[in-house]
Amino acid sequence: MSQELQVLAISAIITAGIQLCGFAVAFALKTETFYDILGGINFLTIAIYSAIDGQNDDISFFDSPRKASFTILFLISRFWLLLFLAWRAHERKGDSRFDEIKYNFASFLIAWMFQGVWVFTISLPVIFVNGSDNIQNDGLTVLEYVTIVGFGLGVFIEIIADIQKAAWVKNGRVGTFCTAGVWKYSRHPNYFGEIFQWWCAWIFAYGSSTGPGDVQWWCSVLSPVMTMLILLFTPATGVMNANGSNLKRYYDKCPVEYAKYRKETSILIPLPCGLYKFVPMFLKRTLFFDLKKYEYSGEISNVPASENNENGKKDTREK
Repeated sequence: MSQELQVLAISAIITAGIQLCGFAVAFALKTETFYDILGGINFLTIAIYSAIDGQNDDISFFDSPRKASFTILFLISRFWLLLFLAWRAHERKGDSRFDEIKYNFASFLIAWMFQGVWVFTISLPVIFVNGSDNIQNDGLTVLEYVTIVGFGLGVFIEIIADIQKAAWVKNGRVGTFCTAGVWKYSRHPNYFGEIFQWWCAWIFAYGSSTGPGDVQWWCSVLSPVMTMLILLFTPATGVMNANGSNLKRYYDKCPVEYAKYRKETSILIPLPCGLYKFVPMFLKRTLFFDLKKYEYSGEISNVPASENNENGKKDTREK
């Protein structure tokens, strides 16, 4: 077995082991308290293991700028996730998603195993880079410099967005909806940072491949793809959960202000100075992922047609 496949296989075993142990304890105690926290620990464990076992006799981990820089950024990203999820678990004192299934062996086990699949899939780029036996210590290419900076930028945006949103909530949710910091330029900057960093991570990993035909590198594209599927198309979380019928609280309390914010602010990709309102609808629906399914379908009162409808027509529903 090649070094790459060995690191990949053992990483999968480690992930499964952590999840099964976590499930056993959680089901015995009938609690979901440490579900998210253990997911964060799983990320860190895989990264550290792959960095150690992926070392080569000729080049150590820290002698490889590719492995060292990528793994350090990965650890920062997932350590922040661990801190954030631990804080959220403490603040919420539970998770309503598990109110019923934590008493059902099969359903609770599936939830824990799905988290393991998520952790392993998102980690595929770092597992690939650290396990690669394509030995190069001649520095990074231009593409790698660009994508490692992009990866770091995505991590930074996500962290800043989370901190600014948490501070806004702690200060009493002034203004009903958050426009603090980066939230002024994107309606979901935290999700943008998460998605952007994993696309950059996948492209960066190409430098550790054997070329365009490297199957394992292509498999690691599942990392950004799964991130997008979860954050953009899964009803119980991400953008879908935050939009649609859940926008009612904004349209009830401040319909005019929120309609203006929504019209001028990109759903994901940060854009300054209200430029988003000039973006053609076909680009919003495609490149910007501002899908129709995210719109509010309830009654909207006291909103000028120019703010509520791209075509300027009177309507009580957002088009």
